[in-house]
Parts: sequence; structure tokens; C-alpha cells
Amino acid sequence: MPKWTKEAAIGFVPVLIIFLAFIGVDIVPILIAALLVGGLLFMMNMRGGITVGAAQERKRKKKGPSKLTFEEIGGQDSAKQELREALDFLIRHEEIQKFGIRALKGILLTGPPGTGKTLMAKAAAHYTDSVFVAASGSEFVEMYVGVGASRIRDLFKDARARAAKENKENAIIFIDEIDVIGGKREGGQQREYDQTLNQLLTEMDGIYTSETPRILLIAATNRKEMLDSALTRPGRFDRHIQVDLPDKKGRKHILELHAVNKPLTQEVNLEKTAEESYGFSGAQLESVMNEAAIYAMREGSATIEQRHLSLAIDKVMMGEKTDRESSVEEKKRVAIHELGHAIMAELVRPGSVSQVALSPRGQALGYVRHNPQQEQFLYTKRFLEEQIMIALAGAAAEEMYYGGRSTGSRNDFEQATNVVQTMMASGLTSLGIVNMDMVTTEELMRENKVILQELMEHTKLRLEEQRTIFDNSLDILMREEVLSGEQFRCQFRDSARLPA
Repeated sequence: MPKWTKEAAIGFVPVLIIFLAFIGVDIVPILIAALLVGGLLFMMNMRGGITVGAAQERKRKKKGPSKLTFEEIGGQDSAKQELREALDFLIRHEEIQKFGIRALKGILLTGPPGTGKTLMAKAAAHYTDSVFVAASGSEFVEMYVGVGASRIRDLFKDARARAAKENKENAIIFIDEIDVIGGKREGGQQREYDQTLNQLLTEMDGIYTSETPRILLIAATNRKEMLDSALTRPGRFDRHIQVDLPDKKGRKHILELHAVNKPLTQEVNLEKTAEESYGFSGAQLESVMNEAAIYAMREGSATIEQRHLSLAIDKVMMGEKTDRESSVEEKKRVAIHELGHAIMAELVRPGSVSQVALSPRGQALGYVRHNPQQEQFLYTKRFLEEQIMIALAGAAAEEMYYGGRSTGSRNDFEQATNVVQTMMASGLTSLGIVNMDMVTTEELMRENKVILQELMEHTKLRLEEQRTIFDNSLDILMREEVLSGEQFRCQFRDSARLPA
């Protein structure tokens, strides 16, 4: 409609209503009808705008991902193998029909953020030569009733239409963060999320037919426990694949993939970097390589050296160096705190300290860098108690020298209480084997207090025996702000040679 037509209508309607009122016509019913029609048109326009917006978003995604193979995804060997086996059901459909095997309807990828769940879904599309349609759980959430369910229907319709248009036998629909729409339903309440979930369940029930295109739904979440049981049951999501943090071999593979386009010196040892980055996800490892390149460029270096990678690990773990100027007294307190951590770590695990630094990073005023330790997946009571003692050693050292603690121990105490909670849940405390939900908060707090007090006293006794190391190391650390692991261990050897 031309713009002048709308303007003429807007000007004519009020004049008409005034004229009708002037000649004695009752205009109240007319006004009510006009309001109802206007409201209806407004709602239809809003719904149409929302649908158009969603359609445009899907159109933007119809281009699909770039070619990505499983070989280009670092680590996750077991998860990739399990996913390949599940995808073979889609490829070898004629063979599975001979055995009477029901085709898989859905695959659920679970695991921490940044471990490569989305990349694996893209690789799955390439592996099966399928149409790939992607969406995020948040795209189905709207304030208008029925919009989410409508978008679910459109998503599956688009996948079928694209597969037919591109002459593909298979289509893969990927929904990221599915916990947004797949959360547990609450009894007695009918929410918009529930309608969206109900529609998804309905589509999955009718997802498989013997005719093409065959559709496979792949979803990703890092909060599997929040999903509704109707969604995770066999027959809907038939495979639950855990995509965990990579191990040392996987971390090295990921680093090698991201190092392909970066100028590394021959002395760079990516295996050492993989050891030092224990607990890092694939996304964090990519950031390590990127930050190392930034450090090299900032220094004007033509290549990336090992020290750049070490600095990058520190940055990803704790943040960038800050320009905070601490007073001498505050600096000394931080040094004593960090030496407490370092000395206790060296006592319980000799050779574990790599560096003690007073360089402020992120929210930390100082830090202790540890040498790579052998990866463990099972922990004994003694090992966990040693972890708690290392965490408490900073506060214990402050009490030795100043008679009190500071706010710098806040994160240490949080780590210690988390370890205590793990011990209680694993039956490694005097509570014995218990169901944590059946134990009162008072009992848990009492046990937590007993364990931490006992280990704090033991930590103080161990540190008091190392006063000489404290004093000698403190002078070096205050002067140079960095104490290497070898320098630190020299203090231990010199102390052992001193007469008692």
C-alpha cells in the first residue's frame, strides 16, 4: 500500500467518526469494533514479524557449515568413535533393515563448555553427506504462545525440504543448548516451554520412516540433569555421548591443529604445553595458541617461543597482567602467602613447584605455577587432604607472620571446602557412606569445620619447621618478584645442610 494511501486513511477515519457523532449516530460500538480490529491486526503483524525474523535466521543458516571432518577435531577419540558408530546406522540403512534394527532418532552430546560438541555435529553432517540445519534453544523461546512450537515444526519442515531439493537422503538437525526448551516439566503448570517441548517430542516420534529423507536430531547441552525424562528416554535420544575435557594426548593434538598456521620455533615443545594445560578445554587451548601469537607479535618476535606459550597459559588461566601498584607491606604479605602455598606443595609433592611470582594477574596479586603432574582420575583420602593443606597454607603462613588472615585467602578457602565436600560425598570422612540429601546442613558444617581445623593445625606445624626457607626465599622474591622452581628448591637443599 502506498504511503499516501495510509496517510489519507488516517486522516479520513477520525473525520468520519466525528461526522457520525455530529449527526447523532451512536459511535461507541464502532469505536469498540475498531479497537478490536486494530488489536488483531497488530498481533498478526507482530506474529508475522517474528515468523519472518525466524525464517530469515534459518535462511542465513541454510548455507550450512564449511567442510569439517572428524580428523580436524582434536582429541575426543572415544567420543568421535562412538558418534561415528551411531552415524553408521544412518549411512548403512539397508543393512540395518536386514537385521530388523530400528534407526536412531536422536544423539545427545553432553559435556563441559568448549569441548567441541558443535564441531562434532558439523563433522557428522559431512561424514554422512547430509543436509545440516542448525538452531539454538533460545530461538524457540518467545513471549507469544505457540511461537516456539511453530518454529519446531518449521525446523523439521525446512530440513525435509532442503534434503529433497539437494537430492540428499539424510538430514541432520542440530539444536544447541537444548536444555532451554527441554527442561523438566512442572506438574500443574502449562508454560510456553512445555508446548515447545511437546512439539519436539511429537516430531521425534514421527521422525523416522522408511522413505527418504531420513532425519537425525543431534542436540548438545552441558546440563543433562535438567532435561525432561521424556526427551532423554530410548526411542528419542537413543545415544548419549559424553564429550569430556581432553586428556594429555588430546590436548597435544588440539594444540598441533591450531599451530598449523603459526610460526613456532623449533625449540617449542607442544607436549610440555599440553602437560602444563591440564584441565583445559579445546576452546581454552585454542585461546592459548592465539594469546601466544599475540605475545610474540607484541614483542616484535618473528616466531612464537616456549615462554610465549607459558605466558599464554597463565593469561587464559588467571587473566592478563595488571598495573596495580601495591605498597611494600602489602607486597610482603602477598609474598608470604604465596610462599606458604609453594612450601607446602613442595613438602607433600617434591618437585611440583615451577615458579612463584608476585606479578598481579586478573584478581590475583601473586600466584604459584606448578609443574605438570601425572593425570589422575581417582583420588585417595591422603591426596585430597594434601590438596586442602596446600590451599590452606597461604592463610597459615599469614597467621605465622602477622597473627591473622586477609581477604586474599577467599578463593583458597573455597577450593578447600569444595574438596571437603568431595570427600564427604565419597565416604572418606567420619560421616561414613551417606546420602548427602539425607544429612542436615548442621552435620555437614560440623564435619567441614572439624576437617579444616585439623588440617589447618597440621599445616601450621609443617610450615613452622620451614622458617629458614621462608626467610631466605622472601628476600629473593621481594627483590626479583619471581622465584623459579630451581631457585626455590635450592633453599630446601641449603636448609637441609644447615646444622640443627
